[in-house]
Formats: sequence, C-alpha cells, structure tokens
Amino acid sequence: MNIVDRRLNPGGKSHSNRQRFLRRARAVVQRAVRDGASERSIKDLERGGEVTISTNDVHEPHLRRSPTGGAQSHILPGNKRFVEGDTLPRDGGGQGDGGSSGPGEDGDGSDDFSMVLSREEFLDLFLADLELPDLTKRRLATLEVEGFRRAGYTTSGSPVNLALLRTMRLAMSRRIAMGRPKPAELADLRDEIARLERQPEPGMRLAALREELARLEQRSRRIPYIDPIDMRFRRLEAVSRPVAQAVMFCLMDVSASMSGHMKDLAKRFFMLLYIFLSRRYQHVEVVFIQHTHQAKEVDEKTFFEGRETGGTIVSSAFKVMQKVIADRYPVEDWNIYAAQASDGDNATDDNKVCSALLQEEIIPLCQYFAYLEVAAEGGEPVGFISSKSSLWRTYEPLAAEGILAMRRVSDRREIFPVFRELFRRGGVEAETAAP
Repeated sequence: MNIVDRRLNPGGKSHSNRQRFLRRARAVVQRAVRDGASERSIKDLERGGEVTISTNDVHEPHLRRSPTGGAQSHILPGNKRFVEGDTLPRDGGGQGDGGSSGPGEDGDGSDDFSMVLSREEFLDLFLADLELPDLTKRRLATLEVEGFRRAGYTTSGSPVNLALLRTMRLAMSRRIAMGRPKPAELADLRDEIARLERQPEPGMRLAALREELARLEQRSRRIPYIDPIDMRFRRLEAVSRPVAQAVMFCLMDVSASMSGHMKDLAKRFFMLLYIFLSRRYQHVEVVFIQHTHQAKEVDEKTFFEGRETGGTIVSSAFKVMQKVIADRYPVEDWNIYAAQASDGDNATDDNKVCSALLQEEIIPLCQYFAYLEVAAEGGEPVGFISSKSSLWRTYEPLAAEGILAMRRVSDRREIFPVFRELFRRGGVEAETAAP
C-alpha cells in the first residue's frame, strides 16, 4: 500500500517534516495489520480486510496559542449571569464543536480511523520486513510458459501487430523494382503539359506528353503504392522463461498425543509458510507427510484431520521425505523447504537416528528447515517446572550450529510472531531460546 499526500505544504511545515509524518503513518498501519493478524484465521489472512488505527497515531503536531496563559479579552453577547471581575468556569476540553470527541459512556469514541485493505496490500504490509534466508542455492528451472517473444515476421496477423516500417520498406522495394512512376515525376509532367497548353501553337510535343502522362498514370494504377504482399506482421511465439520454483515439505506427528489444538497451531504455521513462499516463488508445491511409528505421504485433508494410533518414530518421516525428493524433486532444479510440527515426543532409540538423518541427509538438501514444537493450550501449568522434550534436546545442538531453526508455541497468537522471527530479513538466529 502506498500512502500519497497531495496536499500543499502549509506555512511552517517543510517537505522533510511531511515525509516523516508519512513514514510514521505507514508504520502505524503496518503495526495495526500485524496486531490484527494475530486474531485472524489463516483463511482470513489471505482475504485482507479492515484495519483500525487511532487518529492520535497519525495526527500531525502543530503550534498553537496556549489557552491557559496571557491576558485575554472576550465579548460575551447576551450575558445575564456575570459582571466585571467574575471568574468564568473553564469548559471541558474536546467537548466543543470541531474538537475530537472523547470516549462515551460505553467506552466508544470517534478517534479511530478504519480502512479496508486488499489482499495484496494486507500481505505486503504483513510481510514487508520478512525475507527468505539463504537464497544462494536458488535454481531457476524452465517449467511454465509465461510469456511471448518476437520470432520474425509473417504475412498475416492482427492489425495491432502490423510492422509498419518493414511493410513500407518492402512496398518501396517492390515499386522501384516494377518501375512505378514517382509522384514527383507525374507532377513535373503535368506542369509541362499545362505550360504548353497556354502557348498559342503547342505543336506535336503536347500530344506526345499527354500520351506519356496517360501511360504513366495507367502504370501507376496497375502498381499500387502498398500491395497486400507487402504487409508484414510481427510474429510472436510462446516461450518458456525461467521460473523460480520451490517445494514445501510439511511433516507432522499424528499420533494420539497430538490434540486438535496442536494440529490447529501446526496448520496455521504451515499455511502462513505457504503464503510466504508463494509470494517469493512463482511455482510452489506442497508435500504432506504424516507419521506415527510409520510415515506416509497423504493429502491435505487427511494430514490435518486424520488420527492414527501407534508410537512415534520421527525418522520414518525423514526417510519418506528423502525418497520423495529423490523421485520427484531433484536438488538442482528445486528449492526445498521443510517444516516439522510435533509435540516433542519420540522413541528414545530413534533420537540418534533423527539427528544423523537431519545432519547428513535432509539438511544438505534443504534451503531451510524449521521445527515448530506445539504445546497444550495454556502451556505449562503454574508452578510446573518446564522440561525440554525429547526432540527438543535432540535438535538443540543442531540449532546451536545454525543448521535448523526451532521454536515452541502454545497459543495461536504466538504463531505469527514466531513465524516473523524465523523468517525475518537477514536470516535466522543461530542461537535458539529454550522452551
């Protein structure tokens, strides 16, 4: 969204001061967008909508006389209550005409300004200071036909594609080759005939010139100035241009320990990541892999709504991901992003296998890997000593080395701040806070 102020600069306000005000106004709107997004669902996030800001945040300061100082004289017509020397009570500020009204009895006021943002404006403000980390491995692959390029000329086509210069050049070449008389030549011949006609005895020359003029005019009519064979049209052909493409792997534990609240948190993070990637890449594919003690690739509905029984072996999801990459997404052609959501439970003997797979097989294939640990609603009970989960202790050394990023959330309002922290401009923090 661009805020353009077309008002003239009033006295006492410079251009730099007005630009400073516009920057502050944009920052206020952007902060309102982010605050409002914490209360939205992911579907609402894509639809944009209305945001509300206080007029005090975008009010331009200006100088004015203080009503409390100095000697002032007033003429009060219709006075029947006061005489000279009486003290007049002061009216409450902000209650007169033209002033901003304060909050009413129900707490509502008129100092709020609402604006409706389109989807693009909303997402632009929300993702303004975010940037994908580590794009050095980005690969452009030719997949989609997205434009046209010039491919010479053709003798037929739409009038809007007429190549005027090429057509005129070909028409001139044809006229010269076929000997079409020039307009100047015909004009000179007519002038000569007119001069002879004014003489008393023109002689035989006049008849010869008239015969020559008739012959040249007939030749000029047979050889048109522009012929359909001269027409040339610009030829356009569809081409495949380089398209940045990415694949997003969503890994999630669907065992009985993952409650509906935890899956909802994971879904919001995955959807926000997809929106973010789709704004940076023109082609984004999503692969959903769910796991208990076994892992499999599923569709989105099964991924978020299905519930399986069994233990938890996270390495099974990494093996399926590795197989899918080998079969469908070669590293030289795809930017691979992975996000894992789990409650932190894992089989004790599988932790070392997970660490080895991540460090040696999965991370080298990925542009970025994020681990989101979802907790029960409300987090840890009051007075309960927080402890690190099995997966958190496994991933913590890798996060300290900057290999992956990991965060923990327990409420939907924490999803957006965590996401912005993971994908903020400039990369991802090497140090990860403990849960």
